[in-house]
Amino acid sequence: MDRTDRCPLKGSVGMFTRMPGLFTVIALCWLVACQSIAAPAPTATLPAPTALPPPVRTAASPSPTATPAIPPASPTPEFAPHPILGDQRVRQALALCTDRAALVRSVYPWLDESETLVADSIVPPRHPAYAGDAADFTRYPFDAQQGMTLLEQAGWKLASGAAYRTNASGDELALTLTTTESSFRRAWSEAWVEQMAACGVHILLDPQSAEWLFGAESGLSRRDFELAAFAWQAGFDFGTLDAFARYACEQVPSLDNGWQGQNFSGWCNPTVDAALQEAAASLEQPVQLRALQRLQVEHTRELPELPLFYRLDLFAANPGLENFDPPEDGMHTWNAAQWRIPGRDTIIIGEDGEPAAPLWFEPAYVAGVIRTLIMGSDVVPRAGAYQPVMLKELPSLDNGGVTLELATVREGDRVVDWRGEVVELQPGALVADADGLRHAYAGGEIAMRQLIVTYQFVDGLAWSDGEPVSAADYELGYRALCDPAVRGEGPFSVNMPDPAPACDRIAAVEFLNDAAYRVAWLPGFTGARLGYADLPYFLPPFSRLPAHQAVSDGRKLAETPFREWFGLDEVLKSPLGAGPYVLKNWTYGQGMLLEANPHYFAGPPATPRIEIRFLEHEQALRALAAGQVDLLDWETIGPQDVEAFQLVQAQQEGRVRLVRRPANTWELLSFKLRLP
Repeated sequence: MDRTDRCPLKGSVGMFTRMPGLFTVIALCWLVACQSIAAPAPTATLPAPTALPPPVRTAASPSPTATPAIPPASPTPEFAPHPILGDQRVRQALALCTDRAALVRSVYPWLDESETLVADSIVPPRHPAYAGDAADFTRYPFDAQQGMTLLEQAGWKLASGAAYRTNASGDELALTLTTTESSFRRAWSEAWVEQMAACGVHILLDPQSAEWLFGAESGLSRRDFELAAFAWQAGFDFGTLDAFARYACEQVPSLDNGWQGQNFSGWCNPTVDAALQEAAASLEQPVQLRALQRLQVEHTRELPELPLFYRLDLFAANPGLENFDPPEDGMHTWNAAQWRIPGRDTIIIGEDGEPAAPLWFEPAYVAGVIRTLIMGSDVVPRAGAYQPVMLKELPSLDNGGVTLELATVREGDRVVDWRGEVVELQPGALVADADGLRHAYAGGEIAMRQLIVTYQFVDGLAWSDGEPVSAADYELGYRALCDPAVRGEGPFSVNMPDPAPACDRIAAVEFLNDAAYRVAWLPGFTGARLGYADLPYFLPPFSRLPAHQAVSDGRKLAETPFREWFGLDEVLKSPLGAGPYVLKNWTYGQGMLLEANPHYFAGPPATPRIEIRFLEHEQALRALAAGQVDLLDWETIGPQDVEAFQLVQAQQEGRVRLVRRPANTWELLSFKLRLP
């Protein structure tokens, strides 16, 4: 599948799919072994990893369980309604004239269960906030006749012999659909144009480059479209950070707000806005879920966008492979310790790419696949939520892992402002005060909320050489991720990253013991709205590295300057890890051999060896059909390969098993409701 249009807008949590460079949790590159490095954050000064200072309290600390105050919204610019799409009946008609299942078949013609990918909401059905069962949730099944009736009621008549509808003034019902040039989206958008024509609606295709559509000064961010087609991805927190940026009234990009926000359609619903404002200042899951459910009900009623269908992640496996359970996002090797093929001591994975190195600075998806095998996973996104693996539990208010304190700040202090940006506090800055309300700083001392989070990992973690994981390993992980010295030109195909986005938001770190550390985030916490650099606060911002590992000159890794790491075989070719497998041999251009880690905390892996073979794309597909490899992932096999290599027939003959997973990404149409 063409992935050139899989790009985020302004680093958003949800707006992209999982091309190299992204899942929503980009800064956790070794944590969840995600496949890329985020856009660099502004250069930050490394906070000293010292013990946490006691919080500076005002007379009373905020109650973490109390209902948060609703921050007042910014004034919303006045826009004139779009002459066609401003009519709700037209939007509803377009939805009813859309055969979503047929759009699925246009891009996945071999898929029998096309209905399973149809999207009816902006929240996936497996998400705990999905509101599809609510009585006031509106659905739009394919019903072209009802759609045409609505168009008639809206004043758009189809004259005898005419192809397209016109209004009383003789204007044609014509709309321009702006999208990317990818072959995938062109396939379904052309099918949709035909569906609209059957209802008398003239759709003009306007393909643009992904760089233009997702650009900071063009396309969606400037609301330069009538209809826009793109993909969106659900966050794996409770979604309110993403939802606020997408649907709050103040998030409509405009000249007045410097084109900030991702509410591209210009939708402003007071009910939704109040719910999102409340959720934005809360840590409480019920508050988050209620806001998302109300959002869905109002969204389906007013239709600022039309969700179409979920993309498909496709894997091809040996029919005998057991316990293969790829998540919706993240790395499918997260549970490789449980994989087995009866009677086999080796599982062979085929990849059509080869990484420069299997460590966090390598953005290729294949590097993430291998990194997860070696380093393990602290968490994995599954079933609409995060599941702990090497993290003991997700910290929360209920289990005591999260506390919300009040800190006293003054002019010049680094804080997180109302928009979630790290700033030096200056008069006039908009910040969230002690009650979570918008406050224009006027000088002097003020109280702001500060989040303190403890991250506890499972007991018994050990490196593949048998050395127990220690507090020094987490400290080294922190410095490697957050020290500005790591950035700059690297020896590989990518530059070394700047400190991860979370780093400049860390006020202090305390390494409590060999299995836990505590982070004091900068004052200015504003609930799920902030999320600390687009990361849910309950995910560890950094993981572990083997401080004790000896390098060739006798020094320990912790004693070796970071810039020297990238020339060390101990880092690049034989890294120690706490995951289920150990890298034993790497023959460049051919493959890798990994053997079971005898010190893996969950016990010996079910299969003693995993072999990775680097193959050209077609060679990998032929090797699969011949039984020479046991697994190809969605990065290697695309939907177009199913028919080209007769994989459905191979599955029917018992030679291959196709594993399909609805991705957490869906295609949608955005309607421009108002003119800027």
